[in-house]
Amino acid sequence: MFTLTWQPPYDWLWMLKFLGDRAVAGIETVTPTDYTRSFACQGHRGLIHVTPQPNGTLEVALSDGLLPIADLCLARITRLFDLHCDPQQIEQTLGSLGAARPGLRLPGSMDTWEQGVRAILGQLVSVAMAAKLTAKLVALCGEPLAEAPEYRCFPTPDAVTQADPLALKALGMPLKRAESLIHLAQSVVAGDFPTEAPDDIDSAIKALQTRPGIGRWTANYFALRGWQAKDVFLADDYLIKQRFAGMTPAQIRRYAERWQPWRSYALLHIWYTDGWTPSVDGEVAGIE
Repeated sequence: MFTLTWQPPYDWLWMLKFLGDRAVAGIETVTPTDYTRSFACQGHRGLIHVTPQPNGTLEVALSDGLLPIADLCLARITRLFDLHCDPQQIEQTLGSLGAARPGLRLPGSMDTWEQGVRAILGQLVSVAMAAKLTAKLVALCGEPLAEAPEYRCFPTPDAVTQADPLALKALGMPLKRAESLIHLAQSVVAGDFPTEAPDDIDSAIKALQTRPGIGRWTANYFALRGWQAKDVFLADDYLIKQRFAGMTPAQIRRYAERWQPWRSYALLHIWYTDGWTPSVDGEVAGIE
């Protein structure tokens, strides 16, 4: 058993619901009290089980197959749950915007390749549909986990490069999206896809948009989750445009500059604060 820590406050109910809404069958099991998933990296594979404790710690259990890469697993778990976040520092920048949910954290990812796949499959569909589509891909291309056959490992880039685009299309996606997945897999295999957050996030997001099937929203959302970039704002997001009614994406981006360098957290708070609106005088307004 391993133990990780975080700085309070931490809204674990919100985090586990966020992950649970996006849980992929065969990969993850999420309850209001814990999180379990398969994980494979560097030739090792196994199960991860995490349980938040009321004393400010996160208990982590790794199956035997992952013990040789325990440090890597703990680093990825830290990224997934944003355990290094300093909520007081962010509160100073967000002000009243973050007051309703001071324990909100930025959900990251265990694997950037996996998050890239999820971002592409999440285009123009609901959260639930994206999870179902990803589960179909896992069932098609993922290998069962020997120690827990009810789980599979997320498909490797190599497996997806060998997939028939028409077989992927048959899962319920447009052919162009299937081809985008294969192109992403080829990039990961070739080593030209950034698996860690680059120094220049803005330039990296622009570079992502030159790839087939990756537009502005997908590139920004991937940066938000896959690289856990702290200063990304999705001005083109449907809900954000609703919150900023009457403003163009350019105007929204200018408005959001007040929350630098924590615009990713501002984005989450706006998404999850019902009735939030920007005020005319430049101060934020929150309505529960």
